[in-house]
Amino acid sequence: QVQLVESGGGLAQPGGSLRLSCSASGFTLNTYDVSWYCQAPGTERDLVAIIFSDGSTNYADSVKGRFTISRDNAKNTVYLQMNSLKPEDTAVYYCYLRRPIEGPTWGQGTQVTVSS
Repeated sequence: QVQLVESGGGLAQPGGSLRLSCSASGFTLNTYDVSWYCQAPGTERDLVAIIFSDGSTNYADSVKGRFTISRDNAKNTVYLQMNSLKPEDTAVYYCYLRRPIEGPTWGQGTQVTVSS
């Protein structure tokens, strides 16, 4: 079965950290560009970070300097390290990629809540 599974969400205090994981089954992640998106209630799903197949990365302005996207090809997993968390980072975070033939694939999402 081909799927993406996110984990690592939860409750963090402002200024705290979380690390999200996106694990793939049924295919190999390292040949694809993989993104993290977030969606807060009542808002659209927004791009947070992307790691390209060559290892280069790009980030939304709101998370630059605080979040880091990385990949571990041996574990077939992409990570999102989230530091200096703010209440406005509260959202459901989704892993996403697009395969040329099969099309887009989304994970089920993981909730991140930043609150004191």
